[in-house]
Amino acid sequence: MSSYRSSGQPALWALLALAASACGPPPEAGRVQATYDEQTGRLRQLTVDASKDGKPNIFSYMDATRVVRIEIDNNEDGLIDRWEYYGADQKLEKVGFSKANDGTVDSWAYQGADGKIVRVEVSTRRDGKVTRTEFYEKDTLARAEEDTNGDGRVDKWETYEGGAMTSVAFDTQGRGAPDRRLEYGRDGSVTRVSP
Repeated sequence: MSSYRSSGQPALWALLALAASACGPPPEAGRVQATYDEQTGRLRQLTVDASKDGKPNIFSYMDATRVVRIEIDNNEDGLIDRWEYYGADQKLEKVGFSKANDGTVDSWAYQGADGKIVRVEVSTRRDGKVTRTEFYEKDTLARAEEDTNGDGRVDKWETYEGGAMTSVAFDTQGRGAPDRRLEYGRDGSVTRVSP
């Protein structure tokens, strides 16, 4: 996941070039289409044909000169596969993607100060509601929390070591704390069950 850092408000062309870099060279003016709000005259959307095939594959949703979100169809199958969300300061806040590769965003990655992914939020039911959060350390999954029954409270906790699950704990009584735990060996077999 890449970010754009700037001391001031970045130029729109710089942001479009950043988004287009995933698809090819920076856009030329003839391949960019602007859409304006009919009532206010404010810029609403920029579309870019980065691959020069006559079909736009980058869609920048705007609030005048401020980029709100950029959607990218990297493989040009007609489905969006990357969603970039920008804050009021024009910094990249998170990147969305589709685990099913079907054009529906169901996961959002957040990066730390070093540019590496530190957290991924997942909508396991694919309804936009985050039910699973994965935490990463040094590009490796370290732990995860999940709301398996959709009541808004975490009821499953996973821990990982070297990318392999070492334990999983469950809240089977709905108290908000784990009451059952499974521990795994290096070969993936259950080594301990408690209580």
